[in-house]
Order: sequence, then C-alpha cells, then structure tokens
Amino acid sequence: MSPLAPVLTLPGWLGSGPDHWQSRWEALYGFTRVEQHDWLRPLRGDWSARLDEVLLEQREPVVLAAHSLGCILVAWWAAHSRHTDRVRGALLVAPPEVEREDLRAQIPGWAPIARTRLPFPSTVVASIDDPYGSAEHAAALALAWGSGLFIAGARGHLNADSGLADWPEGVALLQALREAAVSAPD
Repeated sequence: MSPLAPVLTLPGWLGSGPDHWQSRWEALYGFTRVEQHDWLRPLRGDWSARLDEVLLEQREPVVLAAHSLGCILVAWWAAHSRHTDRVRGALLVAPPEVEREDLRAQIPGWAPIARTRLPFPSTVVASIDDPYGSAEHAAALALAWGSGLFIAGARGHLNADSGLADWPEGVALLQALREAAVSAPD
C-alpha cells in the first residue's frame, strides 16, 4: 500500500496563530505550511505564484488543507495553474465571501471568486454562523467546485476562536481525502 499524500496547509489572511487547527496539525502531524510573503496585504497573484512554487518543490503530489482566504486561493490557483496534477485533494474550510462589500474593502483584489470545477477531489467545510461566509455561500461554492460539503454546525469561522483544538472532525475529513488520493490513478 502506498503512503498517504503529504499535506500542505494554506492559512488565510493574517496567517494562522499557534492555537489554530492548522498550526496544531503542523506540530502534531508534520504538515508543511505554505508561507506567504505578506500575510497582512495578500495579493492574489503573489499567493498563487507562491503556491505553484512550493508545489513544484514537492517530491510527490500533495493534499491541501486550506482555511478561509486559502480556500479562495486554491480555487483561483486551480483555474490558472498548469500544475494542478501536483494536488490530489483539498480540504477547504470556511471559504469567505470576498465579494461582499465589507470584505472586499479589507482584502481587495480577491473578487471575483473562481467558480471553476476543481480538477481534484475536495471537501468544503462550513459553519452555520461564520461571520465571514454563510453556509449557503459555502454550499454554492462546493457545487461550483465539484466538492463535497460538510456542515460543522455553529462553530464561527472554524478558527482558533472556535475552540476546535486539534479538531478531530477535520482530521477525519482530511484523512478521507488522503486515503482517496492513494487509490487515485496517476
């Protein structure tokens, strides 16, 4: 049996602090963060180029674990990159409504959201009380992206403030994608 695909974490705007599930997973499981040059003023083109660069450095295809703006990055990158074969799956947690006027003002340059079907298996995870993106918005993106949809209940933005700790529910969703990647044809 082949080993499970390595995991790259893709934080959103401002990065993920030490109590965020992404940071905890990196410490617990040895996942690798895609470090961006500027977490405060994210530029879609720069973030996308950085993702491409990191993916090309990997010895084998990976599974992505994205949060918030990281989800929007995955969709944009997948719609424009020639290297989508480097990704075997993606967990897309709490995609924000960057087309909303208040978020557009805070994070300019990220709208419109790419709504092209993703060329790899993916699961969108949403909360019913996320202040940055409604569950309906997440469901519409999941449909456009060809992703599965998991509603995590009332958990806010599914970040450190949500009290997820090591987030075993998320680990199970990620494991399912990693296991599916093992049996995916090359």
